[in-house]
Amino acid sequence: MVTERAASRTAVIVCQGRAAAHGRLAPDRFADPTAMPLLRAEEQAQVHLVRRGQPPAGTKPRLGYEMIRASAEIMVPRTVAIDDAVRAAPTEQVVILGAGLDGRAWRLPLSGATFFEVDHPASQQDKRDRAESLDGAPPVFVPVDFARDVLTDALESAGHRADAPTVWVWEGVVPYLTRPEVTATVAAVAARSAAGSRLIVNYQSPSLVSDLIRKTMSAVFRTTGPWAGEPWRSAWSPAAMSRLLALHGFAVRADNDLLTVATGLGVRLSQRSTLKNSRVAVAER
Repeated sequence: MVTERAASRTAVIVCQGRAAAHGRLAPDRFADPTAMPLLRAEEQAQVHLVRRGQPPAGTKPRLGYEMIRASAEIMVPRTVAIDDAVRAAPTEQVVILGAGLDGRAWRLPLSGATFFEVDHPASQQDKRDRAESLDGAPPVFVPVDFARDVLTDALESAGHRADAPTVWVWEGVVPYLTRPEVTATVAAVAARSAAGSRLIVNYQSPSLVSDLIRKTMSAVFRTTGPWAGEPWRSAWSPAAMSRLLALHGFAVRADNDLLTVATGLGVRLSQRSTLKNSRVAVAER
């Protein structure tokens, strides 16, 4: 989870990617009208450059532009895969782990469902400030500082019911956690998951090419880059992820790479390596 006062740079780029893609990439399957309102003015300005296809001058501004453009291509299949899995499991409870600047609580039409967003207290305050202009009921914010709080206790205090099925969305978080941290989180999720619950996990499979790209980008951006304080800490093969989930009572029903999803959507595939190694698993209890 993020510990700084502002939203993590990665969370912002993800949101910028969704804003850049809205109405442009796979418009018949993807839409996120919440993305642009969740961005600050200077962040929106970067998105508008991408939407207009106007790369800025200078090495670092151009790299920032390219990251947003690439994020748009990645976020479309990732969002569609997760949204489809959420909609396919009618439930009264949706928990988004490490929510960042996620807009699902506002944009997904799930009648009667209560959304819970779990994130660091500082990140949630930033999110609340950004979301003031969004229409509709906000999620139940569940502040969790893993240095001192227990996820299961925090959810119970927030009104989450462990005796009712839950759809869990765990997107864009697993790579930033160590393997023991991932295991501990799955155990906590299982402790709050009644029969019929669904866990949707976005994770990275091992890739030497992806590791090299991230190390190169981190070296270019150094302390000011989006990944300076957010390095990847774990990657999982589909078999390893399936074993972990099975140990905690979840059976994987589907596990697809985003390249396959993107191909089906007709999304431009300049990010083939990244898409191939980013996966979405859907597991049920």
